[in-house]
Amino acid sequence: MCYLTALNRRFNPSPVMTTPVSLRAYPDDLRPLIQAIRGLLAEGDKLGSERALAETLKVKRHQLRRALQALRSHGELAPATAKRRPLIGPNGENLVRATNPMEVIEMRVAIEPFLARLAALRASPFEMAGIEQAATTAKGADIGATDLRFHKLIAASTGNKLASSLYNLLRQVASDARVRLGSNTPPCPKRTLERDAEHRAIAQAILRRDPDAAERAMQMHLAAVQKRVIAQLNPLAATG
Repeated sequence: MCYLTALNRRFNPSPVMTTPVSLRAYPDDLRPLIQAIRGLLAEGDKLGSERALAETLKVKRHQLRRALQALRSHGELAPATAKRRPLIGPNGENLVRATNPMEVIEMRVAIEPFLARLAALRASPFEMAGIEQAATTAKGADIGATDLRFHKLIAASTGNKLASSLYNLLRQVASDARVRLGSNTPPCPKRTLERDAEHRAIAQAILRRDPDAAERAMQMHLAAVQKRVIAQLNPLAATG
């Protein structure tokens, strides 16, 4: 088997950790490849990706992986570091690309009743006052902004910063025009009144410090939201 001993390209470094051990410590079939990799490192070359290195050394990638793992196990190479694509790009871009309105409402149904329960147990009097005020849409107010404020206030009043941050991310993704439904449709006054009534039921349960009622009220509210989402995505299914 022929291996190249020099590179015309440069790759990412894989630092040597210790003095090389005897070749006898390695399986017979890997010794020529081990020696070739050592040669590259000794010359100051960079190993880079498995694909590039396998092409350079003219070997199969599974064989190269065995050699690299053997070198790591003997301390001649640093442990491999995983290269992961970020889940969340700028403004949640990757999440927006990967999701849809049904997934958003499913997550809301799973998360928000629990947030309402926590809010009933932990909200401060000041936070309760804000939730109560946001439960009703003021005349001339932005309906969507009022709805978002109400739900975010509940998340923020749980006393759980992680839960609040995750919820804010969920709503950030949901607010993107590519995920949001009916962004060009004028709001229905009847639905706004119904939504405010649902919000007030949640708020009153929180004010009474009744976690069970708060959880149920949120479940009922989100069931109505989910029904609306289904109706917009598939009108025939919603009326069938």
